[in-house]
Amino acid sequence: MTKIKTAVIGAAGYTGGELLRILVHHPSCELVYIHSNSQKGKKIDEVHADLIGDSDLVFTDEVSTEGLDAVFLGLPHGQAKSFLEEHKFNKDTVIIDLSTDFRDESNGFLYGLPEINAAKTKGAKRIANPGCFATAIQLGLVPAVAAGLAKDTIHITGLTGSTGAGKKLSETTHFSERNQNVSVYKLFTHQHLKEIGQTFGQLQEGFDQNLMFVPYRGNFSRGIWITSYFPYEGSLEAAYKIYHDFYADAPFTHVSERDIDLKQVVSTNKCIVHLKKEGGQLVVYSAIDNLLKGASGQAVQNYNLAFGLDQKEGLKLKSLAF
Repeated sequence: MTKIKTAVIGAAGYTGGELLRILVHHPSCELVYIHSNSQKGKKIDEVHADLIGDSDLVFTDEVSTEGLDAVFLGLPHGQAKSFLEEHKFNKDTVIIDLSTDFRDESNGFLYGLPEINAAKTKGAKRIANPGCFATAIQLGLVPAVAAGLAKDTIHITGLTGSTGAGKKLSETTHFSERNQNVSVYKLFTHQHLKEIGQTFGQLQEGFDQNLMFVPYRGNFSRGIWITSYFPYEGSLEAAYKIYHDFYADAPFTHVSERDIDLKQVVSTNKCIVHLKKEGGQLVVYSAIDNLLKGASGQAVQNYNLAFGLDQKEGLKLKSLAF
């Protein structure tokens, strides 16, 4: 079988490392080169020590645009657009960007949330991978929005692990600051709200409900936990039917009628959703691994779709039960 010749640009960070961990074992992928300006000349396991014995690739700071079937962009937010202006890839090369740069579909990239746009992603050449909080929030709410259940303000809280802030050191990712601590940031103004609104508008014409989102920094390394709620007059059983039907063919998003926890999704490409009805509100819990379903795993899911592969190829990953 001819393998997909693939490069990863910006492969030294957390999302780049997760991409490499998946792609070195992906049966349809041939990693042609891995790029990093800061780690050029280093072997893959000198930067991502857990990959010792899995690959002999060496980081390069040179960019080749020829002979590639696919390119993943793991660059910092704001750099992907200028990178593509400087480096012209073949129009048939599939480009999957993990930054915020192209999530507005007016930029010519397809918004790659597979649970909504799987059919459009098949054969797509330019794909914008959703944000981590955006993925967890949307997967918790899109069945309700599509069914017209959310008719008033939606209140959302989200707790994310420290890897969501990236590999570069900062005060809020320092162990002494993060450990045994919780803090709020970007109250009601998080950048992912724009892409969420774009999707909800796609599902429900004229959607204009307020999204009141409170993001929290958690004192753990990976994972996202979302709690969303809105006024709801129907039964819990009816809501569950809507959710089960909506995700009936989704290979990674699962609706659980039992209580859920974060460890069920950490180190997997799964999203798990659980519903409750309390105080006249439909309460929705949704959980993902921010580096996998919220970033690199979902990017590979889009890669699989773009090349007509099974969505699960290379993504049958084991959770952490303990």
